[in-house]
Amino acid sequence: MKKLIAAPLAVMMATCPTMAAAPQFQTTAPIAYMEDLSTGAVLFARDANRRMPPASMAKMMTVYVAFDMIKKGELKLDTMVTVRPETWAKWHGPQAGSTMFLSSGENVSVANLLYGIVTLSGNDACVVLAEHISGTEQAFTERMNRAAAQLGLKDSHFGTANGWPDNGVTYVTAKDLADLAAATIIQHPALYKQFYSRRDFTWGKTMGGSAITQANRDPLLGRVAGADGLKTGHTEEAGYGFTGSAEQNGRRLVMVLAGLSSANQRVEESVRFMDWGFRAWQAKPLVAKGRKVETAEVQMGSSSSVGLIAPKALTVTVPAGLGSDIKARVVYSGPIKAPIKAGQHIADLVVSAPDMPEQRLPLVAEKDVAAAGFFGRAWSGLTSFFG
Repeated sequence: MKKLIAAPLAVMMATCPTMAAAPQFQTTAPIAYMEDLSTGAVLFARDANRRMPPASMAKMMTVYVAFDMIKKGELKLDTMVTVRPETWAKWHGPQAGSTMFLSSGENVSVANLLYGIVTLSGNDACVVLAEHISGTEQAFTERMNRAAAQLGLKDSHFGTANGWPDNGVTYVTAKDLADLAAATIIQHPALYKQFYSRRDFTWGKTMGGSAITQANRDPLLGRVAGADGLKTGHTEEAGYGFTGSAEQNGRRLVMVLAGLSSANQRVEESVRFMDWGFRAWQAKPLVAKGRKVETAEVQMGSSSSVGLIAPKALTVTVPAGLGSDIKARVVYSGPIKAPIKAGQHIADLVVSAPDMPEQRLPLVAEKDVAAAGFFGRAWSGLTSFFG
């Protein structure tokens, strides 16, 4: 059964006065979403679950798959990949959109292909990497869709590695893009830092032999403090979109805008949106690391209960300068069956405030609880029967 317990939070919330309504944001973007990854609070959502073409934001999934393989040792950054003539023929020239300017038969490392995808949005680089990993782009998209399913991206499907228009086969939602960005940042922090914040990248040569340097199209880089990713996208069908992230003073925000009408509008709206997220909201300390919040009942254990503690300093996101009229409760499925390991996530602190979605913060077991012996199990069974 679901066990709901009111947590004794009077001391924790003593510094939080009553608040006004949540701050509002006005944007011309038909689709918009922002989440504070530090607390899980959704700060803004407009049509965030509408399926839409991602354009080049689909490349985030190609990069995520590559990062995951690198982490598992299945792909090496220094592996050299040969550009197939057939792939080059399809993905070069003005009709091929954004390009890394790869050459037919050229050998290029996996690392440089990733720079070409992330920094330059190279459609050619995406397909070359996909073919190296899975043999064909189609086979690679099957891997992309398996990864999407594992991440719980229920409203996303990929038919290409680079987001090229495919008559609706490829689609995402703003919420799914934010979740994909969060997974990339949290699961692969070193690779994210290495590849996603580069300002420009040089690859290929002009007809005259000069090196080609292209700038990263990320509208936040150099304009918002702490900005370090992720990916823009544009097609006639999708309009101009962007999935971005920045971190300031320990707070990391992820944002998605889609359906904008120009590149300039994408820059302006993205900067305004991220600035609003940091200025209009703040993180409020809630529970200190290691503090006991509540006690949970234990079934068939050497102890009948276990303390629920904060595994880290827990904070909530509230409007800046206002505090919040916050309520909280502990939620767990219980009684919790032993054995239980210290540090095991067994409950959540669910925090609610006016005009805001609930924020769920993890609570873990304070100590180990072993399974009860024979007589303990028998006694537990009897007390349960007569309970």
